[in-house]
Amino acid sequence: MKRESQSILPRSPLAVRIMRAVGWLERVPHTVLALPLRLAVATVFWNSAMAKLANWDTALELFREDYKLPLLPPETAAYLSVSIELIAPILLVLGLATRPVALVLLGMTAVIEVFVYPLAWPTHIQWAAMLLVLLCRGGGKWSLDYLFYGRFGGTQGGASRGGG
Repeated sequence: MKRESQSILPRSPLAVRIMRAVGWLERVPHTVLALPLRLAVATVFWNSAMAKLANWDTALELFREDYKLPLLPPETAAYLSVSIELIAPILLVLGLATRPVALVLLGMTAVIEVFVYPLAWPTHIQWAAMLLVLLCRGGGKWSLDYLFYGRFGGTQGGASRGGG
């Protein structure tokens, strides 16, 4: 006779409620999580661009004196960073090219962490965590990626028809 497996948790009313809550949380679709992730990351980088553009001379001075990135002249680094910070948030809000944008912003976050603000790792690891979810799972069903992949025959990943 086959013994049925027994749960390691007792069957108390509290344990049953906890297991129901966990089960409910595990069924939350990626799409519901992806939208606030996209908006949160977009806000961080958009605000940074706005701060640079509010006083461009100060931004250039920061790149010349404080940031000092290797391999890039300060002016090039400033224009490149503000361009990314302007374009990437718009794409994230739309859910367009979510994965490539997440990869670019992960790279930018790594550069900021290593060369600019190494002591700000608690903030940067939060950005990286959000970006990694978007990189790995895509923008979700409430994104232009989902619409385009479905229209052009995509079948895999977080932006596709089956990706949640």
